[in-house]
Amino acid sequence: MSRTIPAALAVLIGVLSSPPLFATPAAAAEEGGAEVLTPDVNPDFEALAAGHRARALDLKSVTTLEGIIWPLSKVRVVYVGESHDRYEQHLNQLEIIRSLHQGKPDLAIGMEFFQWPFQSVLDRYIAGEIDERTFLRETEYYKRWRFDYRLYRPILQYARENRIPVIALNVPAELTRKVAEGGFQSLTPEERASLPAEIDRSDTAYRERLRKIFEIHARSDERSFENFVSAQLLWDEGMAETAANWLRANPGRSMVILAGSGHVMYGSGIPDRLQRRVPDKRLIVLNGVEAALTPEAGDYVLIRPEEELPRGGLMGVFLDDREEGVYVGKLDTGSGAAAAGIHKGDRILSVDGFDVNDYADIKIALLDRKPGDRIAVSVERDGLFSSSHQLDFEVELK
Repeated sequence: MSRTIPAALAVLIGVLSSPPLFATPAAAAEEGGAEVLTPDVNPDFEALAAGHRARALDLKSVTTLEGIIWPLSKVRVVYVGESHDRYEQHLNQLEIIRSLHQGKPDLAIGMEFFQWPFQSVLDRYIAGEIDERTFLRETEYYKRWRFDYRLYRPILQYARENRIPVIALNVPAELTRKVAEGGFQSLTPEERASLPAEIDRSDTAYRERLRKIFEIHARSDERSFENFVSAQLLWDEGMAETAANWLRANPGRSMVILAGSGHVMYGSGIPDRLQRRVPDKRLIVLNGVEAALTPEAGDYVLIRPEEELPRGGLMGVFLDDREEGVYVGKLDTGSGAAAAGIHKGDRILSVDGFDVNDYADIKIALLDRKPGDRIAVSVERDGLFSSSHQLDFEVELK
C-alpha cells in the first residue's frame, strides 16, 4: 500500500524549547545493538563519526516542514542554508517564507546572491517599478552570481507580488576578490572605510573548517591561506553588518536570511557575527542530508527528495564574451545552432528579437524558452573576400 510522502521532512538537530520531534519509546533503546536516539540522550556525534557507536533516528516521528513553522515564527532571524544549485532546497526556502509571511506580513528577506551596491535596483523591482529583464541587467546578476536565475525566481516573484523587502547582503565582488589576492592591506583607504570596522578572528573552529576547504582547492602556502580567511571573514562580516543595519533601522521586524550552508552552519559565518551586532533570537535551518547532523551545526535539517529544475532551451554554443561583443567560441555537435548554420567565430547580434551586447543578454533572452522552441538568431560573419555581413537563422533549442 502506498502512502503520501511530505514534500519536506524536518529533523531537530539542536536544542530548542519546543517538544522533541523524534521521541521514541525507552524500551526500544534497551534492545541492544544499535542505540535508538531518545529525547534524554545527548549523543557524542564526533564519536559517531569516528565509528565508535551507532545510533538511529526514528523517522516515523520526524515532523514535516510545516511542523517547524511555529518555532521559526517566534524568533526574529531565521537562517535557511542551501546548496546553490539544488532546486528542491530553494523550494523549501520559498515554503518557509510563504508560511512565515502569513503571520508576519512585515517580514524581509536577506539574500547572499545580490551585492549591496545594487540595493536600489532590488527596491525598484520589488516595488514594481522595473521589469524582470531590467532588474537582471542592472543587478549584473549573470556577471556576479551566474547560478541559474530560475532557481531563485519563484522567491523573488513572491517577494514582488507581496512587496516583501529583499535586502542585498553581499559585499561587492571586487573587494572580496582583492582581499583574497592581497589581504586587507591591498585595499585603498576609501575601500576599507566602506567595509565593517570590526572583523572578528577569534573563532578557531571557523578557521580550521576554512583550512580544510582551502587545502582541497588551493595551494597550501600560509600567506595565501591568510588571505583566503580574510576574504571569507569579509564576506561573512559584511553580510552580517548589512542585515544588522536593516534590523536596527526596522525595530520589531523580522528577517529570513538565505545563504550558502557554509555561511550559516555552526553559526560561525553570518549568525554569530549578526548576533554580536543585534542580539536577537535566531534559528538555523539546514537543507539536505549532506548537512552535518550535530547539535552545533544548526537547529533543523530539511530532508526532501531531489527535484530537477525544468530544463531550459539551449542553442548549444559556447560563448566567447569580449568587450566588442559575444562570439560563438564552439558549437555542440548536433546542436540547434550548428544545424541552423551558425559557425564558430560568428558574432551574435540578436537572440529572439533582443539585441545582444554581452553574455547576460543571451541568458535573459532565453529565460522562458524551452527545448523544442524555435527562435530567431542574427549573427555577423566575416567574409573571406569581403567585409562582414549579417546572417539570420531560425534555431531550434535543445
